[in-house]
Parts: sequence; structure tokens; C-alpha cells
Amino acid sequence: MSEILIALVALLALLAVGLPVAFAILVSTLLGLLLIGDFPLQVAAQASFQPTGDFLLLAIPFFILTADLLANGTLGRQVIGLATRLVGRFRGGVGQSSVVTSLVFSGVSGSAVADASGLGRVLIPWSKQVGYSPSYAAAVNSSTSILGVIIPPSIPMILFAATSGASVAAVFAAGVVPGLILAVGMLIACWYAAFKHGFPRVRAKLTPKRLAKDLLLALPAIVLPVLMIRLVLLYGVATVTEVSVLAALYAVVLRLTIYRDLSLRSFIQSLVSTASATGVVMLLIMTSSALSWLLTVQEVPQQLADLVLDSIGAPWLVVLAMIVLLLLVGMFLDMSPAILLLTPVLMPLAGSIGMDPVHLGVVMVLSLAVGLFTPPVGTTLYISSSIGEVPVEQTVRALLPFYAVALLVLLLVAYVPSLLVTL
Repeated sequence: MSEILIALVALLALLAVGLPVAFAILVSTLLGLLLIGDFPLQVAAQASFQPTGDFLLLAIPFFILTADLLANGTLGRQVIGLATRLVGRFRGGVGQSSVVTSLVFSGVSGSAVADASGLGRVLIPWSKQVGYSPSYAAAVNSSTSILGVIIPPSIPMILFAATSGASVAAVFAAGVVPGLILAVGMLIACWYAAFKHGFPRVRAKLTPKRLAKDLLLALPAIVLPVLMIRLVLLYGVATVTEVSVLAALYAVVLRLTIYRDLSLRSFIQSLVSTASATGVVMLLIMTSSALSWLLTVQEVPQQLADLVLDSIGAPWLVVLAMIVLLLLVGMFLDMSPAILLLTPVLMPLAGSIGMDPVHLGVVMVLSLAVGLFTPPVGTTLYISSSIGEVPVEQTVRALLPFYAVALLVLLLVAYVPSLLVTL
């Protein structure tokens, strides 16, 4: 056990000095193997490559490609325009437009980082232009982008399902209601912030004819997640991986035939961007799998479960302890490696208190998603602050009502599992 503790301390130290996460995990795993001495180092390579053959993981690059194709074309601007006409006239309407736009694209991208960078390049400058503060614009973008990992399809949920053995369709279904509740909470937070600071409203002209036109042009983005959810969750016509391929083909055909804005150059750029993002995710999966294997063979998850149950006992306190752990980890570690590392550790603990694996998956994803816009290493926080050209500290202050909403929704989901739609 002491060898594992040394390896984990080494992991934290390497992360603290700025070594990329995947390499920090790999080095700490090799250190643990050397200290234990019972396993050859080749075991690390075998444990790393084993999960890469999972058919389910093929869904990741195709969902990334779908998001890149749809968000960066005419469709992305149409969705933003529709959201503005629907809610822009209300107090806090500019921020609420960001929420609605993120809600629509959350059913396409499956990635909070993709939404924060892609949509943020349009929404943040526009918010500043109409009189909103840069810090507020960055805060709204960094927080609402996490809807992309809660409402299906969600890449972190796919990773959880692959690691835990849970049904990806069941995890997807369970994320719908929490995502919608979070979106409503963020709409309220936008109204509160706008009311408190006296932000202006946007007088976007809304006529039945204009609304119908905007809705028609934005409809493909709205229809896509509905079709995917029905195919995957209700009828079982296709697997998640097959749906991801169909979604990518849908995006290509849509841009070629309806919007006619897909050139060979832009398509190649989307492929390159997808390959780069997929490579990062797969490298994290490989190195995290090796460390997870090492923790499992040393019975660390079971020992941790026994320790927590002996010292805490009450199931509701165990759930609270898991949430605190996930929130702390999410502040320092990105979602993908955190899910890959913590799922094998928390599964026995959740099982010991009768917590359903699907329920655990939603709590994990939602908890770690909060870390995406929380310092010191919040990915969407830094992306949004960079786009808005505003210091991170100012963005964090503007995020306070959004933190409150996210934590309330997290506790609600954790302690009221009946909210989750199950299959």
C-alpha cells in the first residue's frame, strides 16, 4: 500500500510542476510498478492498449467531428440568432441566449471544451458589443458550456460507461433531466446577475414570419439530438457508436445540401481538429487504464471503500464524501482522466451503499463538470477568460451565482435519484 501512496504523491507532484496529465500518469504508474517489483514493466503497456479495442470508444471521434462540422458553419449562427430572438428581450436575455444555444449544441458536441471555444468565439464578443461586462460574458460561456457533457451525447458519459460496464444508453437517459434542470437554473442565474448589475436588454425584432424562418433554419441542430436519443434510448435501432457515425454523415450531408457552406478545405480542417482532439483523449485513456489496473490489483478501491464505511457509516454521508472528493479532484484534473481514474475506485464504494452505477455516473459527470469552470485549472474558465480578454479573477467573481446553481442541482441529483430517467 505504501508503494501506491508514493506513486500517487508522485502523480500530484508531476501535475503540480506542469507535466502533461497523460505523461504524469504514465510516470507514476511505472514508478509504482518498480516499487512493488512483482510485475514486469510490460504489464503497463498491456494494460494501456487493452481498452483501445473497445468498439464503444469509436463514438468519440465521430461525435467530435459532428460538433465541429455543425457549430462552425451557418447552422451555428442560425441557432444563436434563434436563441437571441426568443430570450434576448428579457432581463439577462443575452446571457440566457448563451444558455439556450449551449443547450441546443449540447445535444451535438458531447464536449464542454468544444462548446466553450466554438460558441464562445461568437457569443462573448457579441455580449460585450451590446453592453455586457467582459467578466459576465466569460462567466456565462464557461458555466453554460458544461451542459455539453451532461445532456447526451456526452463523451465523459461514454468514458464512464466503458470503464464501469454500465449501459451507455442508460447513462445517457439519466443525464437528460439533470441537464434540463441545470439549464433552467442558469437561466435564473442570468436574470439575477442582469437585474443586480442593470445590464441592458437586446431589442431583437420578433415577428411570426422571422421566428418561423429562424426556427426552420435551426431545426436540423434541434432535431439531431432528438433523433439520436430516440434511436439509442428508446428503440435500440443502433448502438451509440453507429449513431455517432450516422450523426457525422448527417452533418456532412446537411452542410452540402441545405446550407451549402462546406468546402474541401473546411472539411479537412474539421478532420484534423477531430484527429488532434481524439489523440489527446485516447492517450489519456491508455495511461489512465494502466494506473487503474495497478490500483485494482493492489485492492486500493476495496480498501478505500472499507475505510470510508468504517469511519462514516451513514450512506448519505458517504455520498457527500464522494461529492467533495469529486469536486476537489475536478478543480485540479480534467474530466476524462478523472473519470478513468476514479470510476474503479468509487464503484465498490457506491455498491456498498446500494447506489446504482448509472446514478453514480451522473453524479460523477456533474461533479467533475463543475471543476471545468472552477480555478485553479478550470478548462472552460480559462478558455472563456482568454476569449473575453478578462482576468480570470474577475470571471470567477462573476461566476458566483452559477456556482450556487450548479451545487444545488448537484445535491438535488445526488439525493433525489428518482429525478433520473431510467431504461
